[in-house]
Amino acid sequence: MEIISTIADLRQRLSTEKLVAFVPTMGNLHEGHLDLVRIAHQHAKFVVVSIFVNPLQFGANEDFGKYPRTFQADCEKLKACEVDVVFAPSEAELYPQPQMVTVAPPAIAQELCGAFRPDHFRGVTTVVLKFFNIVQPKLAVFGKKDYQQLHVVRQMVEQLNVPITILGAETVRATDGLALSSRNQYLNPIERTKAAFLYLMLVDIRDALLSGEKSHDKLETKAVHQLVAHGWEVDYVAIRSQQTLSAAEPGERELVVLTAARLGKTRLIDNIEVCL
Repeated sequence: MEIISTIADLRQRLSTEKLVAFVPTMGNLHEGHLDLVRIAHQHAKFVVVSIFVNPLQFGANEDFGKYPRTFQADCEKLKACEVDVVFAPSEAELYPQPQMVTVAPPAIAQELCGAFRPDHFRGVTTVVLKFFNIVQPKLAVFGKKDYQQLHVVRQMVEQLNVPITILGAETVRATDGLALSSRNQYLNPIERTKAAFLYLMLVDIRDALLSGEKSHDKLETKAVHQLVAHGWEVDYVAIRSQQTLSAAEPGERELVVLTAARLGKTRLIDNIEVCL
């Protein structure tokens, strides 16, 4: 496994590779990230993983400074997964000057998480497109845990005619259902125990929809009240169309239930797909 930190060196290394799969990460890798790598290996012999904590997608009062950085441990995990190249640029390498040109995401990026994290998805789409231009992979793998991010990236690739296939990977969960996330380590032991309720709430909504419940508003309101009663501060619980992430039309059969909520100082997101 090679570790490359400059764009010029990476481009030279990849110049002879015809089929490259790419997995962008911010490091602090867990089993969910490694599952993305395994999926990448299923579709390409050569796999590149980036490790870069992107300042553009963090708001002024968010956790950019304390976001866990575990580069050595990350590299050991990636080596065990037979990754070919780890691309780990510095901030100065990726942003040698202030990034004045950015990618405007679609309007849906202002809803759900975007309503609580202004300009977050602008930062995501900008850095992802930069990585796509640098790596020039044939395919890239993103996790479904960040469902809105996956949707926005797919929209960007489609509408800007980027010749890359985007693969979505199923969420990897702990035994109690909690979606694996780098931010889970912020939870104290009591909060970690409570955190499993987020997924249980999503399962309850899925089961209610499958049982014939038609009122999305009723299910969303009930879920918010349940979360608050269990000590959560809720940003949203929303039942949306899988295809558009807009409010589902009557009779729509492919739905996704999304949520974002805080336990203490830790913001967690999760979702569950529902096919009626």
